[in-house]
Amino acid sequence: MTVTKTQFPIDLSAYKPLVLNPANTTLTLEQRESLKTNIQLCRDAIVFFTATGAARGVGGHTGGPYDTVPEVIILDALFRAASDQFVPIFFDEAGHRVATQYLMAALHGDLPSEQLLHYREAHSGLPGHPELGLTPGVKFSSGRLGHVWPYVNGVAIANPGKVVFCLGSDGSQQEGNDAEAARLAVAQHLNVKLIIDDNDVTIAGHPSKYLPGFTVAKTLEGHGLKVLEGDGEDLDDLYRRICEAVTTPGPIAIINKRPMCPGIKGLEGSTHGHDVISVELAIQYLESRQQTAAVEYIKSIQKPKQTYTFLGSSNKWDANRNVFGDAVVGVLSRISEAERKQNVRVIDSDLEGSCGLKKIHDAYPEIFISSGIMERGNFSAAAGFGMEPGKQGIFATFSAFLEMCISEITMARLNYSNVLCHFSHAGIDDMADNTCHFGLNNMFADNGLDDGYETRLYFPSDVNQMKACVEAVFFDPGLRFIFSTRSKVPNILDKNGNDLFGSDYRFVPGKDEVIREGTQGYIISFGEALYRALDAVERLQQEGLDVGLINKPTLNVIDEEMMVKIGNAPFALVVESFNRRTGLGSRFGSWLLERGFTPKYAHLGTHKEGCGGLWEQFPHQGIDPVSIMNKVKDLVK
Repeated sequence: MTVTKTQFPIDLSAYKPLVLNPANTTLTLEQRESLKTNIQLCRDAIVFFTATGAARGVGGHTGGPYDTVPEVIILDALFRAASDQFVPIFFDEAGHRVATQYLMAALHGDLPSEQLLHYREAHSGLPGHPELGLTPGVKFSSGRLGHVWPYVNGVAIANPGKVVFCLGSDGSQQEGNDAEAARLAVAQHLNVKLIIDDNDVTIAGHPSKYLPGFTVAKTLEGHGLKVLEGDGEDLDDLYRRICEAVTTPGPIAIINKRPMCPGIKGLEGSTHGHDVISVELAIQYLESRQQTAAVEYIKSIQKPKQTYTFLGSSNKWDANRNVFGDAVVGVLSRISEAERKQNVRVIDSDLEGSCGLKKIHDAYPEIFISSGIMERGNFSAAAGFGMEPGKQGIFATFSAFLEMCISEITMARLNYSNVLCHFSHAGIDDMADNTCHFGLNNMFADNGLDDGYETRLYFPSDVNQMKACVEAVFFDPGLRFIFSTRSKVPNILDKNGNDLFGSDYRFVPGKDEVIREGTQGYIISFGEALYRALDAVERLQQEGLDVGLINKPTLNVIDEEMMVKIGNAPFALVVESFNRRTGLGSRFGSWLLERGFTPKYAHLGTHKEGCGGLWEQFPHQGIDPVSIMNKVKDLVK
């Protein structure tokens, strides 16, 4: 964990611990003023230390934790009054609101306040989602949206007679898991109290617009929960409703209406408040609060840069996740409007800006469906549209969420559906959200039988190959999964310094590609690991080791010709950012043995929890160029 001696510029000792008895449903003047003081202090602190993430380029989320401060401070006061009456954990089903967990850990003395200055930095122990056992004072791991309420039901079952709170959001309530959790909580009369921040904002839009007809309150009432709805910024009413929930047995939802980021000029009510506050707006806010030392600290931050020069790739970097959208638009532009409307449908899951779908939305809104945070249902809808020959469903989300769609993928295959899927944020690169958002188990998408409807997994290594891949596979039947990273990647170069996947390159599904020849063995890689492996190969060749590199952009098809080449080499080393247990390397050695080849074999991949930060994730996992070179040297001994 990063250690700092710099003083936290906002005095958190000004926090006045309160003790509130839920039997007394009316705040005294003194209690109300103390709550207001604590709320303002915490909101100032959250704006400040999340803005350090913006200044350092590691991102983060400000609006969610900022919004929910009033209810968290009230819960803190209730827990202090009678901890034996509650499970005193701030369970939160919106894990990106991790700033809440870190701030409360600091206020409770479990975490030095100075540590907050390293929000989301590599090796700071403060990743973008809370992880149990990593950060002092953090008492649960959140995972992804829609996963905590079902878990909290179990906590309630294990703690009969105690109240268990779960901080919720209108976004997480869109997940199907929460509907299942609601039914169990009602059926078993569990003493779970949801406190839901209903601000009508998610990443890509406003639920009231893209999901008309959906309301959190009516949905939960329909499941049988008692609902207490009100203004989240009205302290007296908020406190009264929380007290009523505590003193009433059974599952209750306290729904708090408020705009996103209330009181923050330039963010209030905006979708931009979902993410980290900009440095400019943070400074503006903190200056209005006379937090001069905090402003000066933010101004002093210098964004760290990756200074390593990668051999074999160009200085042109771009994001494959965005280029996917450009490539699809290029294909769609060559067919008629009537054909597009009849045969293509794009279904988003609130991540259009992160997965490149916004490019399609802007170009062809008539075929685009903005939908909610409902990955399973949205994937199935895309598959259902693509059930007829000639029709194409297009779906995209983060690779971490692929695991949530495995059953739906099986059903799509059994129904002979045609779906072009883009799962971005694959691997670990630039993933300050850390372990729960790593896209590690992507090979699970190929979960059919040998005689099943075709499934192909593709992971292009640069923007040129991404364009070529989309062009080549767009009209193919079956399920096609194209992976990309959160990070930008450089163009791969040939030995003469030209773009390897230039204008005359054609992507051939199922074919592996020789990036560099070698006589002493081959590294096999793909995606964002390829340019790192190429750097290792270039440097090894400079040291006199004649090592080659193979790109395997089609992950689940065996190229028999290339297997002969690799199998007859002295060694084979698979380098990937996927899970060592489930990735390409876990099966590539078996493929070699099945064909009678016995080179020395090893594979490097992600094998431990993350360290936060951005590019730092690769050396942390031992898949950076230096680690690759060291492994090759072990193999050629």
